[in-house]
Amino acid sequence: MIHVCSLSKVEETVARTGAERLLSLLADGTEMIRPASILAENHLHLVMHDIVAAQEGMTIPGEEHVRALLDFAYRWDRAKPMVVHCYAGISRSTASAYIIAAALAPKRDEAELAKTLRFLSPSATPNPRLIAVADMLLGREGRMIAAVEAIGRGADAFEGIPFELSIGD
Repeated sequence: MIHVCSLSKVEETVARTGAERLLSLLADGTEMIRPASILAENHLHLVMHDIVAAQEGMTIPGEEHVRALLDFAYRWDRAKPMVVHCYAGISRSTASAYIIAAALAPKRDEAELAKTLRFLSPSATPNPRLIAVADMLLGREGRMIAAVEAIGRGADAFEGIPFELSIGD
């Protein structure tokens, strides 16, 4: 199970779910304290901004980020949950949860997965750049991009409400 939340909800989400793996997607300089129950080797902290085009002084999500994310996901034994978070729990984290579910359940329909994401999180607005890179790396031939575009932008929110996404393999 993948649990998605904002930075402010990491500690309580990890405690509530018993998660042993943590994926953090934060801008450079954002303070992040890894919960004590998460071993350092089970925490991947990717530094990137929530942008879709290069901007001076900002880190655009790139292939190296998605490759690291996929490697982290493939090494997950799924015995205990994974928590995925970004600052608000709306864009980078929802994109990453979608990517992980697609990678670990390669036969799962991209459109069904995107609709499930929208149902579980009305505010989810997966970062299109992360989705596009993952679509290419996973050989999905544009289906992930189209599926996320089809669900559109999520409801306006300052912070997403934590939710859980089943891999559904």
